[in-house]
Amino acid sequence: MSMKQVTVAVEGHQYPIFIGSPLLTTASFKDFISSNQVLIISNPTVAAHYLAPLQSALDEFDCEVFLMDDGESYKSLTTFNLIMERLISLGMRRNATIVALGGGVVGDIAGFSAACYQRGVPFIQVPTTLLAMVDSSVGGKTAVNHPLAKNMIGAFYQPQAVIADLACLKTLPQREFNAGMAEVVKYGLIDDFSLFEKIEQNLPHLQPDNSALMAEIVERCCEIKAKVVALDEKETGVRAHLNLGHTFGHAIEKIGDYSRWLHGEAVAIGTLMAMALAEQNNLIDPEYYHRVKTVFACLGLPTSIPDSISSERLIEVMRHDKKNLSEHIRVVVPTGPGVVKVTDEFSVAELCAAIDSGRVTL
Repeated sequence: MSMKQVTVAVEGHQYPIFIGSPLLTTASFKDFISSNQVLIISNPTVAAHYLAPLQSALDEFDCEVFLMDDGESYKSLTTFNLIMERLISLGMRRNATIVALGGGVVGDIAGFSAACYQRGVPFIQVPTTLLAMVDSSVGGKTAVNHPLAKNMIGAFYQPQAVIADLACLKTLPQREFNAGMAEVVKYGLIDDFSLFEKIEQNLPHLQPDNSALMAEIVERCCEIKAKVVALDEKETGVRAHLNLGHTFGHAIEKIGDYSRWLHGEAVAIGTLMAMALAEQNNLIDPEYYHRVKTVFACLGLPTSIPDSISSERLIEVMRHDKKNLSEHIRVVVPTGPGVVKVTDEFSVAELCAAIDSGRVTL
């Protein structure tokens, strides 16, 4: 399969996203590494599959490895401090390169570490999950979680390159793949409705080993993300559209102690809450809401939260969301197929009604 390339251009920096298979052993890493010092950050689950091939690809460099525990709950200041200690103890200089090998958790904390160490060292994203390939590895958002809220401590810091080897999807658990598809659907809902229709029409064929179809999908998502990031790197305007479902979703993750739901699962539920909010306020047709809900269900994604979690509890957590600009809760809602808006116009009662719209009892 031929390699695809998407370019991300922000003020003062431009970098490529390479998409294809196999890339771990064929990509030219040396083009993006400026010194002999490299620290690979990964976790044991990913490392078991892909650390050795990556080390082989980087055999001309002096490579060290930091393995963090696997899971969203470890995207923390504690893990960040351990990475800092490792970089300092190894005597890593300002031109050392950090390579993030893993999903969104690894990419986020590795990028934040790169942004902070000696006020910024180069880093390369090597995403191994679908969610990371289409979303978290692209655009320079890096962060760690705080006990009160997700991604509250972070920085905008762009990588030198993103190398997305689609072969990595073949070892991805089905649940993780499904969670990544939630972010893919999001791109169709905020920018390119034909992408949503492609997903809708190809539901039986959306599998990790369908490299040709996944290459098309990953490339299109990266094109949309690159376009949005180029227009608004620091999220002062249109980039906020990428947060469809995320204000609800981040609160759902927090209530689940970052372990009950995967990020993409929480985004799927949150997206449907945002759509219910829009439908209940006559911004979209009920048919559109149910169409999206059907796709999420067919993708094996959850579509609601259990009765044991009250809407008031979710609202309480949403008040801490970093995207809020005032005491009002700021959300992204659809206004039509492929079109959304950012607003804080809805009352707590209206938000609660949307949260309660699709309840199930577990």
